[in-house]
Amino acid sequence: MATTRYKTNIKYIVLPVLAMLLTAITFITDGKYKTPKPFFKLLTAGSDTTIKGDTVPPKVKDTSLRIITDTFGAGDTAKNIVTVDTLSFSKDSIESPIKYSAEDSGVLVIDKKQFMLYGKAKAENEGLALDANTIIYDQATEVITAYGGTDTSLGALNKPKLTQEGTESISDTIQFNLNSQRGLTKNTYLKQDELFVNAERFKKITKDEGFGYRTRFTTCNLDTPHFDFRAKKIKIINDKIAVSGPAYPEFEGVPMPVAIPFGIFPLKRGRHSGLLPPSFASSQDFGLGLENMGFYKVLGDNYDVTIRGNLYTYGGWSVNITPDYYKRYKYKGNLNLAIQKTKILNSSASAKEEFSTTNSFFITWTHNKDSKARPGTNFSASVRAGSTKYNQFVTNNSYTNFQNQLSSSITWSKMWSQGKYNLNISANHDQNNNLGLINLRIPTVNFSTTTLYPLQPKEFVGTPKWYQKLGVSYTGTVLNQISFYDSAFSTRQLLDTALWGFEHRLPLTLTLPQLGPFTISPSISYSERWYGQMLLKNWNEAVDSLETRIQRGFYTAREVTFGVSANTRIFGTFNFKSKTIKALRHEIKPFISMNYKPDLVSQYYKRVKIDAKGTETTYSVFQNGVLGNYSQGKFGGISFGLDNLFEMKVKDKKDTAASATKKIRLIDGLGVTGGYNLIADSLNWSPFSFSLRSTLFEKINITGSASMDPYGVDSFGRRVNRLLWKDGKVGRLTNGSLAISTSLKSKSKDGKTDQERVPVDETLTPDEQMRQLEYVRNNPSEFVDFDIPWNVSLSFSLSFYRTLASNLRDYTTTINSNLSVNGDFSLTPKWKIGGNTYFDFKQAKISQLSMFITREMHCWQMSINVTPVGLYRSFNVSISPKSGILRDLKINRSRFFYNQ
Repeated sequence: MATTRYKTNIKYIVLPVLAMLLTAITFITDGKYKTPKPFFKLLTAGSDTTIKGDTVPPKVKDTSLRIITDTFGAGDTAKNIVTVDTLSFSKDSIESPIKYSAEDSGVLVIDKKQFMLYGKAKAENEGLALDANTIIYDQATEVITAYGGTDTSLGALNKPKLTQEGTESISDTIQFNLNSQRGLTKNTYLKQDELFVNAERFKKITKDEGFGYRTRFTTCNLDTPHFDFRAKKIKIINDKIAVSGPAYPEFEGVPMPVAIPFGIFPLKRGRHSGLLPPSFASSQDFGLGLENMGFYKVLGDNYDVTIRGNLYTYGGWSVNITPDYYKRYKYKGNLNLAIQKTKILNSSASAKEEFSTTNSFFITWTHNKDSKARPGTNFSASVRAGSTKYNQFVTNNSYTNFQNQLSSSITWSKMWSQGKYNLNISANHDQNNNLGLINLRIPTVNFSTTTLYPLQPKEFVGTPKWYQKLGVSYTGTVLNQISFYDSAFSTRQLLDTALWGFEHRLPLTLTLPQLGPFTISPSISYSERWYGQMLLKNWNEAVDSLETRIQRGFYTAREVTFGVSANTRIFGTFNFKSKTIKALRHEIKPFISMNYKPDLVSQYYKRVKIDAKGTETTYSVFQNGVLGNYSQGKFGGISFGLDNLFEMKVKDKKDTAASATKKIRLIDGLGVTGGYNLIADSLNWSPFSFSLRSTLFEKINITGSASMDPYGVDSFGRRVNRLLWKDGKVGRLTNGSLAISTSLKSKSKDGKTDQERVPVDETLTPDEQMRQLEYVRNNPSEFVDFDIPWNVSLSFSLSFYRTLASNLRDYTTTINSNLSVNGDFSLTPKWKIGGNTYFDFKQAKISQLSMFITREMHCWQMSINVTPVGLYRSFNVSISPKSGILRDLKINRSRFFYNQ
């Protein structure tokens, strides 16, 4: 087929195309600035409510108008203020009276059935309030029109302000039907919860629903917001939801070349069910993932449940189910059941399998009963239990990763006779995640009485006799315990490790009249324990090893102690002539007691051979019992100790008075305790215990303790009857600890105290407060305070102890020492950097390190979190609005790596 070609000049092509382009731009511009009729047509029951000039509304028959007016004015300064108490119409008009007032005047046009208010006009009707410069009411159409005015500089004056059920809007003009609540406003600014909306036109179709055209909405509360979104149309349902079409963001007035297809903004106050959106995560160990996706469901006024989960492409997942319940004056609690399947890619070349899979679970339950619900009876629960490997695989939570000691307690208690008799039944649990050892004590029953005075009459006459102060009390405790390793759990193991015991305590006390500065208190105590098992050890010559076995039965042991104690307080003050230091005060609190304990348990101590050389040692057949064992041998000796308190009185520089002083604690407590056995044939001295408590400069907290044995040891680590101070040595330290901590911060810019800055929510239980504290610890960048330029917390701890090895021959010394640093400081008034670290001196390495950088952006927040050291290495970059409405509108990038 032949093709015919033609030549033409380019102007014949360019000119038509240019004409079409200009025509299209004209239509687009016209469509942008003209109002579509269907969107702005007022829905006022078919009547035209637009007031134009002096248009006379149609007449309505049988309409009456009654007005009661009061004019306020006095002297030359009187203003023409018209205040009308009520404006009411006949039954075919409005259903309730209108309260109104105006500063200038009020005009009533009878034939047109119109009423005008001029000058700071106000009108109220059934929860609706309108303030404007001019308000016009047309009875025939039941339409109210409000306008603003201008001042002498032609500026806006008294713009119409409409308030309805707590929602305020300010517009250039307002026109609405009083009966149907339908109307139209121009250039309207309104606030719904945290959302600020500006609409070129806003049409209300019902009392609670409205449409906006050419809107701008934001959560920034500044007159010129930092950001907003522009949308052509938006629908708002009061206290429920706001929905917009395609929206375009602007930052500092600069439009962004991106758009969101639609927007959904919940406005409902209080609890309501809904989806919880996920966040995207990426990890070379777990794969790509969606984290924290879930659903929140309101089950009733007193119950709700939250379900969250994580899902990863390598096959790992986790689910958290958290129901909460609360009934005022009754109880409060929450439960969290976490189940996770961890599937980690093995990066090691020597790994036999491609993935490592671990299944684990964790249960957290807290319950507290209001004491006013049933006085005298209480039930509480604090449970933290689960698989010993669970904490190890919780991502991005370094505090949980290294939490290896867990414990739980569920307790029911009953009190009688105004607290004289108490019964406690509890179930307890503790576990060591490092060892995988779990101990359950189910149940533990404790019954006790307060000190009773059987010789004391019901009514005193005169001074009480000394023997009337003789008191007796009783405590009975039943313990049941089972232990097992979670890696080798079996029913047979539970039965083999089951232990039980019953202890009775019956102390008698007597307070004698004070002898001068001394208080004398004699006492007698009787204790008896019942055991359900006995530990027997035997050296097997055939295999040269020590064998142990448990013999079941019913066994008893008892102990009696007699004692008398005396204590007093000694004060001393040293005055100084210094202008700064006024005095030094020293308080000594010594005590001494004499005690006697006969040996009633010698038959329960056995000697056993522990090696092929014939070395023997002594052990108690009850040493592994749930109640422990009584100490061997008689004791008749002296126990003594003293505690010291040091204070310094200095001049108060903040007080201008010449005699103003203040006290400074130097040492809160410095004590030592010891004892000497008068009837023992050797090893008479007991180990000495030392303690220290101090708060230096009201900033540095110091606590310390130590135990020193005055006797030496042999090659097997056993005490021998050789006093070390005879060899020029003070003694032998067997264990000790030292903890030093401080928290320093600069003065706040706003002058608020810590209590004002972080108010304590008294409705939260201690466990809930701990979980909130844990969340703050794990997300420090979300809780920085820019009003405090810097703050730092330091904590150093050192401990050591000696323990007998499993071969019963050697002693091992364990030393632990670590340093913890946590803080932040402001690089600029808007930039802050901080972090926390944990250094283990025993391993000579940083066990955990987390850092963050955050930027204060008024209505937005930006944070960068980096964890380069720890069980999980991770980084996270997040930019999001602070408002809860837009919390899902965020830029988030996170990755984490498991340190295998």
